[in-house]
Amino acid sequence: MSGLLTFFLVIIFTFSALYSQPNYFTSLRTDKSRYNPGDVVNFEISLNNPPPGSHLKINYEHLFKTVSSDSIFNLQQTNWSWLPPQNDFTGYLVEVFIVEGSAILDQINTAVDVSSDYSKFPRYGFLSKYPLMTEQQMNDVISNLNDHHINAIQFYDWHYKHHVPLSGTPQNPSPSWSDIANRTNYFSTINRYIELAHDRNMKAMSYNLLYGALENAGQDGVANEWYLYKDNNHTQKDFLDHSFWGHYIYLLDPGNSNWQNYIYGQMQNAFTALPFDGWHVDQVGDRGTLYDYSGTSVNLRNCFTDFLTNAKNFLHVNMVMNAVNQYGQQNIAQSPVDFLYTEVWSPNTIFNSLAAIIVNNSNLSGGTKNSVLAAYVNHDLSGNPGYFNTPAVLYADAVIYAYGGSHIELGEHMLGHEYFPNENLSMTDELKTSLKNYYNFLTAYENLLRDKGILTTADLLTSGSTAISKWPPVLGTITSFKKQIDSLDVFHLINFKGATTLDWRDNSKTQHEPDLLENIPLSFTTSRSIDRIWFASPDYNLSSPVEIQFQNINNDISFTLPYLKYWDMVVVEYKTSTDIEQSYNEIPTELILNQNYPNPFNPSTTIEYTIPTSPSVPPLTKGRDMGGVVTLKVYDILGKEIATLVDEYKLPGKYEVKFDASHSEPSRGIPSGVYFYRLQAGNYSNTKKLIIMK
Repeated sequence: MSGLLTFFLVIIFTFSALYSQPNYFTSLRTDKSRYNPGDVVNFEISLNNPPPGSHLKINYEHLFKTVSSDSIFNLQQTNWSWLPPQNDFTGYLVEVFIVEGSAILDQINTAVDVSSDYSKFPRYGFLSKYPLMTEQQMNDVISNLNDHHINAIQFYDWHYKHHVPLSGTPQNPSPSWSDIANRTNYFSTINRYIELAHDRNMKAMSYNLLYGALENAGQDGVANEWYLYKDNNHTQKDFLDHSFWGHYIYLLDPGNSNWQNYIYGQMQNAFTALPFDGWHVDQVGDRGTLYDYSGTSVNLRNCFTDFLTNAKNFLHVNMVMNAVNQYGQQNIAQSPVDFLYTEVWSPNTIFNSLAAIIVNNSNLSGGTKNSVLAAYVNHDLSGNPGYFNTPAVLYADAVIYAYGGSHIELGEHMLGHEYFPNENLSMTDELKTSLKNYYNFLTAYENLLRDKGILTTADLLTSGSTAISKWPPVLGTITSFKKQIDSLDVFHLINFKGATTLDWRDNSKTQHEPDLLENIPLSFTTSRSIDRIWFASPDYNLSSPVEIQFQNINNDISFTLPYLKYWDMVVVEYKTSTDIEQSYNEIPTELILNQNYPNPFNPSTTIEYTIPTSPSVPPLTKGRDMGGVVTLKVYDILGKEIATLVDEYKLPGKYEVKFDASHSEPSRGIPSGVYFYRLQAGNYSNTKKLIIMK
């Protein structure tokens, strides 16, 4: 019994929908946002009055494959460690269950990213305020970003002047200074924020324009010959009007070598005084026709590649540059930036625009650079206090993530405006909870969402009441597309039934949450041999994956998708050529036990199994047409036998048996929970999991 019990405990898994008991988990945290191969992951958990005698069960999974598992029986122990496999650029889902007897009482999940370089899967956040702060205040901000696995931070408007970012000298920086918005920024706050970010393995990126200077910059050594002009007689400098703060930002020619050397030197002073990792370079998009001092027309976008390449060679730091509405992105993509960053504005206002930008960025970089979008949901509402519209944010994130991008939106607050310190809009508690799941999902499944693959049209069909449309989205439908990755097809389904607009900005705050869809019949055609089908969603089961039973009739594959709120990812795993060759060339050595369906179920389910015809397979020792004694039993999580479904001599062939949990002992039926069914014949046995949900 001990061996069977060990097996059961190792593969504990269930649906969060089973948990009707109080929440026993308060939080689950990792010590870093990203881990290098060989790093140990340290976890910290907070529990809320767990029942005496209960314990923790932990599963570490990569794409629905259990890598390892662990148990903690002393619930006074709030910390533990895990050494992931050495594989680089790999995401893991970590599932933690609290177990009492045979019952799973509660579940909490997190994710782990093992990547030697943050830019492979960038998850970008921001900071925008640098007053005097306590250690606890700063740690709370960084800890929250770490909980969302943010692995790089843009330090927005930390600087003194655009053309002189550091106040004071590298050896003796000023303790504080007034920024362009007349706020007082403190050196000690900025420096400590960087240290705390580094403790979590986050990159710290220094924000600044590539071509900005404030009034009276001539006193700091900026020459008139370096500026951009609106006329060819250098009488009117191009500028941004910030007179509401008492300032103007004048623009310089980024192709001018003297300006390049000047601003590179100023940025070097900042990097000497503060341990930033790199430069987040900003611009303000298409400025129309401009001229240099000599009257020659300047094409700004053509200056970006040289500016960024020269900056990299001068500073030797990480580089990222904003392509405002894709302005100059083709040139930026050919420069040494870590990833491609796009601030999205009109006319790119519909969901298809978000997807198109991510696809375009991938094409421009030859598939070598991932994308981060600055897309300000509810932007026009950010002038006054209020709340973000939760459906609008989740729809935007679902589209961005499904297409392989990331969304810069989290800092000290949520981002709703291009001036990052604007915090008029707040997150609802529902949105805060949902975003934790979305960022766990983005990190755990990064190898399917953001790694190699070919995006293509999905060929899903449905006989259900909600139509399936191909991308781009159509209101009132489930919109789908597919990513092909080696031996996988990854279907993405985004639910626009119940949505009111395809404008991701939702500036009128009218976006409605989608209708909850359950048990959706789906089908597609393939000639490839399928190993298994599973789905995962940030909206369901805390992002844990769920296997789906399927049928194959003449290459027509049909299955039922249990749940769809905003976004589901359905993964079809195909057998490789090696698997297929072995299946044709080797005599079967095992009986076949299929996954029960439906699963979860209430009150009955069907279990199918196959007895082989080979005389060499025990217990079939009496010849090709003879069988043997077969038992099929159901056990609870502790290995106690619950029901015997089969215990008799069986001839070779395919069989199915019904299991009705409402009629089994005890007389009132079997309660909700996780159970296991075991097929035994001679020396062969196989065990699978089933879930009763009442």
